Amino acid sequence: MSDEHDDELRARLRAVDPAASLAPADPSRVARLLEDTMSNDLMTETRETGTHGRSPLTWLVAAAAAVIIAAVGAFGVLRHDAGSDQPPSAARDQTPTVTELTGPSGGVDAKCMVPSAAVLGQATLAFDGTVQKITDGVVTLVPSHVYAGPATDVVTITAAPEAMQQLVGAVKFEDNGRYLISSTNGQVSVCGFSGPYTADLAALYDEAFAS
Repeated sequence: MSDEHDDELRARLRAVDPAASLAPADPSRVARLLEDTMSNDLMTETRETGTHGRSPLTWLVAAAAAVIIAAVGAFGVLRHDAGSDQPPSAARDQTPTVTELTGPSGGVDAKCMVPSAAVLGQATLAFDGTVQKITDGVVTLVPSHVYAGPATDVVTITAAPEAMQQLVGAVKFEDNGRYLISSTNGQVSVCGFSGPYTADLAALYDEAFAS
């Protein structure tokens, strides 16, 4: 770079220097300030000196931030507790599923065939269940195992009073009793195909509905 360019650069620097109009600093004073800066430790800020002189706005912003953080934390805790105390909406609103059957249309004193696995296996519904209640001509059972057909929460068996008497006499339904029930096209099978739970009848069901 030529001397001409050097002179031009120096002139530009002097033009933008904010201290160009000031008198030159005393070299001895500059040296003393530099020595003090290099030899003295930086001042450690204490709690008193660190907070001294801060404006009220600083404290207001800090307090607002603390309130917001506390509110968010409290909302999260309350929401978690509320959610844990309440069951899912679907579980609260779910209604039990029901299979509706009818009793035999004819008398149970008619001639019956000997129960067999081949005939029993043709049933459209077969299950092992417990009587929940018997009211107004309706027997309500809760299935514990379904051999064939749709699985529902409860099964009801409905019949006219005389037919129900025949059905009760044939199957001997009792509260809290355990039964093996089969049906075809919505009608309960009797003649030994449905009845109180026994090991022999359970073996017949296992054979009829073996997978």
